[in-house]
Amino acid sequence: MPALILDGKQVAQRSESELSDRVAALKAKSDGRTPVLATILVGDDPASATYVKMKGNACRRVGMESLAIELPASTRTNDLLREIEQLNQNPDVHGILLQHPVPSHIDERACFDMIALEKDVDGVTCLGFGRMAMGEPAYGCATPQGIMRLLKHYELQLEGLHAVVVGRSPILGKPMAMMLLEANATVTICHSRTKQLDQLVRQADLIVGAVGRPEFIRADWIKEGAIVVDAGYHPGGVGDIELSALSERASALTPVPGGVGPMTINTLIQQTVESGEKALG
Repeated sequence: MPALILDGKQVAQRSESELSDRVAALKAKSDGRTPVLATILVGDDPASATYVKMKGNACRRVGMESLAIELPASTRTNDLLREIEQLNQNPDVHGILLQHPVPSHIDERACFDMIALEKDVDGVTCLGFGRMAMGEPAYGCATPQGIMRLLKHYELQLEGLHAVVVGRSPILGKPMAMMLLEANATVTICHSRTKQLDQLVRQADLIVGAVGRPEFIRADWIKEGAIVVDAGYHPGGVGDIELSALSERASALTPVPGGVGPMTINTLIQQTVESGEKALG
């Protein structure tokens, strides 16, 4: 039986229609004000510039505004911290996105943690992660939160499943594991240096590829009927999992591209709308 395709692009488009209505309603009762997402791009990395442009376009599609801040690669940590602090204090800004990665001489963690919790719509602060992990209100990291929304849309039951997350980054693998745990899955966290990784993956009812290496997770490691979520994207249009051989083996899978990626951007926009509603509503 063919795998159910978890179409993130389609789900994101449906969500944008709903978000457009919410933004319009907010404008009607707040004298035309809309949620505003501030994006900060440091340096001239073309991939990062493309991602920031895509996020700005997504804002405009739902009627929101975006504030694009571009800083030179020579920007120092203190300069960036001051820029973020100004946005924290700006009542017209409801969400702040610092595009990852920043140049290596900048203390990225310090800059992430300067973002005010109520404007941390990308879910990158230590405080936000801690609150999310404790089941307290916070905006979740955009990619894992987008994955959870995608699984919920297709009514995939997670309770009691053995989920294996391959990857441990602070903005993907670790929060993904915490969100799945909160959904009553049993979670194993692995990474590129895990011994006998193939044997652990074979136990997974749900596998999340978040290791950042093209097709690192092989199709023959994955058991029949597993739910397969690929959060990677690499040149050539491949992800972290060897998906081509899984169309008849998995019970459900995310395509690459068109699966997790659109949900990441849509979640960022959704959380900015929520922040705007709290501030303006």
